[in-house]
Amino acid sequence: MEGDTLYTIGELARRTGLSVRTIRFYSDEGVVPATSRTAAGYRLYDVEAVARLDLVRTLRDLGVDLGTIRRVLDHEIGVNEVATTHAEALDVQIRTLRLRRAVLRAVAKRGSSPEEIEIMHKLARLSDEERRRIITDFIDESFAGLDVDPGFEAKMRSALPELPDDPEPEQVDAWVELAELVGDPSFRTAVRRMAEAQAAEIGKGTYPEDAARLGTATGEKIAAAMADGIEPGSDAARPIVDELVAMYAEAYGTTDSAEFRHELLRRTELGTDPRAERYWQLIATINGWPVWPAMTPAFEWFIEALRD
Repeated sequence: MEGDTLYTIGELARRTGLSVRTIRFYSDEGVVPATSRTAAGYRLYDVEAVARLDLVRTLRDLGVDLGTIRRVLDHEIGVNEVATTHAEALDVQIRTLRLRRAVLRAVAKRGSSPEEIEIMHKLARLSDEERRRIITDFIDESFAGLDVDPGFEAKMRSALPELPDDPEPEQVDAWVELAELVGDPSFRTAVRRMAEAQAAEIGKGTYPEDAARLGTATGEKIAAAMADGIEPGSDAARPIVDELVAMYAEAYGTTDSAEFRHELLRRTELGTDPRAERYWQLIATINGWPVWPAMTPAFEWFIEALRD
């Protein structure tokens, strides 16, 4: 019967395809001990040893360490538990390799300097939680101690960067740029100033409830004017500006006047920073969302028109 058959280490090597040296090592480590020995002291192995050796080879090919393999063979832990743990570890390794590939592709595309490569690599390999913390720390500092529009703050906190497991080079680029942007002291100061202005208006009860709608309507109307080639200081621009000023005056509970236009100019200048719009564009790129057209040029047009 095959169950009674004993194999020498050489025969076992030929049967399994492993080297004599490897089998001897596993035997010495107690992973696949010899079943018995010949009168001359040579090791002999039975069919069970062959099966154990096949399992050892399979688990080693999957990257399982010998200590864990020994525990599996001794029935201390199940193969399913080992497989789950190692599958999770492989997921992390695969994700890391994909990130490295994306960084290398971004480097190749940008022609980055050694310093930029190091920064890109460090930022890209951060965990999701670490990446989110960079943004939430920025938001916390911007809004600390201020009663800003709850809807706007909720939008900021819900739109966090989620770099995919297999990012495109553009997404890696966007993440690096975003991290640099929120770390820029001048940008942080500008956003804090915007938040303070908003909180002050809310405190005075002058902050319009439909501020977001006002901004969208302004951008769309001026974008149409720009597409028609209307210059901000031209006669053709005056009725557009008058209509927009009237819309803002109604929202702020006042009427059009030189004083109100001066205040509207101040508010628009304070709230118009291309870096703020860039922040949202970068978030969209990282998360794979549609990137909306830039609205900053429209508000710069409005600023110039209000100055005339």
